[in-house]
Amino acid sequence: MSVAMQDVMKQSGVAFGTSGARGLVSAMTDRVCYVYARSFIKYCEASYQCDHTIAIAGDLRPSTGRILQSLVQAANDAGWKTIYCGRIPSPAIALYGLDKHLATIMVTGSHIPADRNGIKFNHPNGEISKADEQGIVSQSVDFAESLFDADGMLKNAPELPAVESEAEENYCKRYSEFFGSEALHGLTIGVYQHSAVGRDIVVRVLESLGACVKPFGRSETFVPVDTEAIRKEDEELAREFTHKDYVDAIFSTDGDSDRPLLADDAGMWLRGDVLGILAAQSLGIKRIATPVSCNTSLEKSGSFEKICRTRIGSPYVIAGMESLAAEPAASDNEAVTVAGYEANGGFLLQTDLAREDASGNKRVLKALPTRDALLPMIAVMVKVREERMCVVDLLRKLPKRFTVSDRLKEFPTDKSKAKLAEIREQKLGEKLFGALTAVPSKFAKPDAQGKMPAPFQGKIVSLNEVDGYRMEFDSGDIVHLRPSGNAPEFRCYVETESKDRSAELLAACLKIMEGWRK
Repeated sequence: MSVAMQDVMKQSGVAFGTSGARGLVSAMTDRVCYVYARSFIKYCEASYQCDHTIAIAGDLRPSTGRILQSLVQAANDAGWKTIYCGRIPSPAIALYGLDKHLATIMVTGSHIPADRNGIKFNHPNGEISKADEQGIVSQSVDFAESLFDADGMLKNAPELPAVESEAEENYCKRYSEFFGSEALHGLTIGVYQHSAVGRDIVVRVLESLGACVKPFGRSETFVPVDTEAIRKEDEELAREFTHKDYVDAIFSTDGDSDRPLLADDAGMWLRGDVLGILAAQSLGIKRIATPVSCNTSLEKSGSFEKICRTRIGSPYVIAGMESLAAEPAASDNEAVTVAGYEANGGFLLQTDLAREDASGNKRVLKALPTRDALLPMIAVMVKVREERMCVVDLLRKLPKRFTVSDRLKEFPTDKSKAKLAEIREQKLGEKLFGALTAVPSKFAKPDAQGKMPAPFQGKIVSLNEVDGYRMEFDSGDIVHLRPSGNAPEFRCYVETESKDRSAELLAACLKIMEGWRK
């Protein structure tokens, strides 16, 4: 029989989000995943020069193994060979595909709960773009319906091939060969492992760089660690760990280990967009692409030659990096260095980086234009060691802008989009949030006569609708509302000049948004 990818998406509810296809595990039947894989393979055959081989990997969710088996069946039926790279980080399988010029698939739901999962696609030249997504969606696939039972599950699922370890090995060597075996010598680093697929790889890489490593918090059940909305229990765990045992920093990642979490020596987790700035400074990056939601310390720091603000999602950041890389250098002797990062901390490297080691040998870090968790954390800690300082010292050098975010869970995407349309059309931004940005609070100070300032209505001085609805008020406060592209969640991002003020404003905004559930 023949089935259209578009029809499968509509019937199952499993659709493309900001990065790959996501859905409930109950909706991601073997049949749905099979059709996605066959459509991707068919698109690659028509659009890219590649041999008929695909490499696959997955995270540690309970449903991942079953989905991987459906991908093997799809590849077999398409006449393609499957290389199984095991349970490794998303950037590791992406790097393997780039090195071998192969199409790759990563089965992961990233940070979302275990009742959901997802599939990330990379063509032989890198991550799929939004145009590639449309090409995949436009495909129709012929297959035997008899492969599946009434519930859409394979009647005879194939065994996974033996694990090919080269992808993991190359990913680990990437860092030791560039930074050197003494790069983190003398530093003690904790690793919060939980259920991240790269939990052992992170330990291995840090040890290869000379660090003393202290793993903790390993979990055999899946933990949905969201680097943009850190759980209270993870905040408490990091603080407790640093109180019991001295470390210079703590490393962790989300489920598929493409998004980093770095904590200082007091166990305080850094925001991903702040980590991105520090990493780019440490690596000497000149041009940066980053989503509109990220901290404006980027511009205010004056550290970068060119900055491109994009929509949220790695495909948009990659497009921004490509445009920055295409612009000529200021002089013939200057190398163009381009990277990107997201609010979740994922760091993307568009151009090769070169450095000389202590012996004068040139070391090169090859471009990896997909989210990577390890590079930004390592880069910052190398800087910490070289300059004999701590993470907090680097933070103090940045302009004081504090971004926080959270989200309303189980908030249907169509409902959040409708609410934003209402705010936009009726120009309700100032009415809803203006007072929050301007009413005197505990941060207000009396004037020379001892009088407190009177309440007033904040005014929007800048509005950005590149992705969601981002309002900058005359107080300097920023409120950004956006439906999640990966889950039924309504996100709110807030930025002010004070950590306490940001937390206060975020809480007030979420209280307003909670009223929209009715």
